[in-house]
Amino acid sequence: MDKFMDSPWFLRLIALFLAVTLFFSVKAEDQASRNTANDVFELFQDVPVEVYYDTENLVVTGAPERVNMTIEGPPNIVQTTKLLKDFTLKLDLNNLTLGEHAVRIQVENVSDKLDVRLDPATVHITIEEKVTQSFRVDPEMNTKLLAEGYEVKSMEVQPSTINVTGAKSIVDSISFVKVSVTGDTNLNKSFEKKARVRVLDRDLNKLSVVLDPEEVTVKVDIKEYSREIPVRLSRKGKTDNGITIESIAAEDKFVRVFGSKSIVDALIDIPIEVDLSEVSKSGIIESDVKKPKGASKTTPSKVKVQVKIYDQSTED
Repeated sequence: MDKFMDSPWFLRLIALFLAVTLFFSVKAEDQASRNTANDVFELFQDVPVEVYYDTENLVVTGAPERVNMTIEGPPNIVQTTKLLKDFTLKLDLNNLTLGEHAVRIQVENVSDKLDVRLDPATVHITIEEKVTQSFRVDPEMNTKLLAEGYEVKSMEVQPSTINVTGAKSIVDSISFVKVSVTGDTNLNKSFEKKARVRVLDRDLNKLSVVLDPEEVTVKVDIKEYSREIPVRLSRKGKTDNGITIESIAAEDKFVRVFGSKSIVDALIDIPIEVDLSEVSKSGIIESDVKKPKGASKTTPSKVKVQVKIYDQSTED
């Protein structure tokens, strides 16, 4: 045996074996290199991601609706995948507990000869308890939409409350549930309008929740601005036939004046002149109300004044 191993033929056989092995090894590597060089890429943008979890009782945040996917591999397989698009991307969260998790997106129905890359491949999600709570809806309206001299007397929302559903942490952070009324300018009459509800936190950030209903009807009562102003009586003229006025007093103590806020609020009282030349006996007379300058109207336009005449017969 030792003589055979020392034989030149043995060494020649060993050298031949190594040469053949090296040849096929290099050829295989070259073939693999050629195959890789022929691979092609294909980009799929906005591929939907199916998310599985208990939608009745839980809320998941952070899960993307769509991601980008790139495949690389043999041209025929890439082309078939591109045409069929029968692959699926999914996030299965059914076995995860409440809290934060880093989860890889799963790719299904793609050939194992393809190299698949997702952007992003791993997502950070939060699983929370789903809660529903009722909130009152507060209406608001920019007063600059009103015509000059008009004001909002009242705003009514129907329905006045809505149900808000979402993650418990988000629902707990709700500070405002509002509906804003917008529309034409120079508004001078009442109206009603549907508008979408907004849910905000204390920093006025809009919150992602489900609303029921999403829209409400707002009834806006618009009236011309007015204020009750006290009446101030003054006498004009003289009585006839020696009649002496014992007292005069207004039965209407106030007059409502309509107009712009700046004009109406500047009024202190409304002067009413009582014409004594028209007084012949004790009783009630009506005196005209002069509309203040800049005001649109007054209510009433006349005030009742109780006039009492001095009765000389009581002295006899």
